[in-house]
Parts: sequence; structure tokens; C-alpha cells
Amino acid sequence: ELIARELHMRSARAQGPFVTINCGAIPENLLESELFGHVKGAFTGAVASTRGKFHAAHGGTLFLDEIGEMPLALQVKIMRALQDKTVVRVGDTRSEVVDIRVVAATNRVIEDEVKNGNFREDLYYRLNVVNLHLPPLCERGDDILVIARYLLSRYAAEYNGTAKGFSPNAAVAMRKHRWPGNIRELENRL
Repeated sequence: ELIARELHMRSARAQGPFVTINCGAIPENLLESELFGHVKGAFTGAVASTRGKFHAAHGGTLFLDEIGEMPLALQVKIMRALQDKTVVRVGDTRSEVVDIRVVAATNRVIEDEVKNGNFREDLYYRLNVVNLHLPPLCERGDDILVIARYLLSRYAAEYNGTAKGFSPNAAVAMRKHRWPGNIRELENRL
């Protein structure tokens, strides 16, 4: 997400919204509504019409985190939205134009997922315009310290803390740790 946010901030869309959705954290039956919105009465509990993440990102960037977790049925609808630059809210028949850039991330090897029939090949090629492979945190050498300093300064400001850096022992420990949870684990530890 840090990389996706930085891509957004350095783009011509920087003045637009940056909207994130974790495709693996939302139950399948709610994900379509979260992405595309819904109209009142579309399903039980839909007491009002709601705009989705595609609408919220209009003029900016939509970051689809853990896209490899997205169900095949929804991949078809994502493909259609990207192809036509329109979305249809759940329970509606009318399409709405959206102007967004999509950045997607996954910890899966999508080429393998395509071969195994778990990810649509057409969606893969639609999304794979520019591919950035980010190695695990443990393979990034001193990047760990750069990221840790950034996070420390952010949290120090947020919590009115006075921490300015790390002791030499803390820096060594950060470099030696394997960080199986990657940046999320580092962030949580800090």
C-alpha cells in the first residue's frame, strides 16, 4: 500500500482520491457491493443507495490489495469495469462512467493462478501494464531501516512521541529478523 500510495502521489492523479480495498478481507457476498455500490432494495439490508469504491476513486486511484483472493465471478465484473470504464451498482441496470487508475497487489504468483484456473487471464493482462516485483522485507537490506524510520516519524507525529531514530542494536535486530509478515509486521512492531 505504501508503494501504491507513492505511485498515486507522484502521478497526474495526485489531487484525486486514493481509495484502498482489501479484496481478501471482505466476504465474497459483500465485495461486489463494496466495489460497485448498490441501490436501495437490492438485497436485504440495502436501505439506501450506496456508492462503491470505484465511484469513490473517481478522478484518482483505486488500490485493489490482495486481488489474487478475488472470486472468479467478480473478476469478470472487474474486467468489464476496466474495459468499459463504467460500473453498474448491485440491483441497478444503469451503468455509470468512472475515471480511475487501478493499482493491484497480491502475494500470490498470478501467472500460476492463471494456469490453475483461479485467476482470469484477460484480467491479468488488463492489470499487468506495469509490473513491480517487490521482494520480501527480509531481502531488502537497508530498505528496512528507511521504511522503519518513515513509520517511526509518522507514528511519533500521530501519538506526539519524541522518538527520533533507532539504537544501533535495534537497527541490527531489524536487519536480522526475517519479517514473515513483511511491512505490516514491521509496522505493528513499531
